[in-house]
Amino acid sequence: MRVFGVDPGLTRCGFGVVDAGRGREVRPVAVDVIRTPPEMDLAHRLLGIADAAEEWLDLHRPTVVAVERVFSQHNVRTAMGTAQAGGVVALAAARRGIDVCFHTPSQVKSAVTGNGSADKKQVTAMVTKILGLETAPKPADAADALALAICHCWRAPMLSRMAAAELAAAEQKRRYEARLAEVSRSRLKKAGS
Repeated sequence: MRVFGVDPGLTRCGFGVVDAGRGREVRPVAVDVIRTPPEMDLAHRLLGIADAAEEWLDLHRPTVVAVERVFSQHNVRTAMGTAQAGGVVALAAARRGIDVCFHTPSQVKSAVTGNGSADKKQVTAMVTKILGLETAPKPADAADALALAICHCWRAPMLSRMAAAELAAAEQKRRYEARLAEVSRSRLKKAGS
């Protein structure tokens, strides 16, 4: 599995690609930070991020795209820009038929460091160690993008098993309810005779 991790942002949008191996083995493929100037109008900043994402999707051909889920920030303007940047990347992936998964910051931190409230320095240190990099990816947005990709590699099997279990439970419930309806109809038919 090849995962394209995206740490969305308007000024700095982190991109990182890793390949998953056996178990928890992950190998780095590429990392970069896409920058757009704050003085540029929003539509053109988003276009720049979308263009870069499309280049990366075509070049690296990931199996899945993992994007950080924006769920709350104190600055609404920043949160909106972050969500919009993640949205244009998700759209570019969807246009290519590539699955997109969203992970919260605490899920990523927990997967990579074992601590859902780890700071950026801890995340960067663990990403560097996990991927066997000689130097830490900089800025933090680059390390965060790689952390997202690693998180997805490690969480995907569990998420797959959970989805399969939910489908099996739903099918079992459907069969049970069908059997109850059948018994009920049978009783009504006997009572009416």
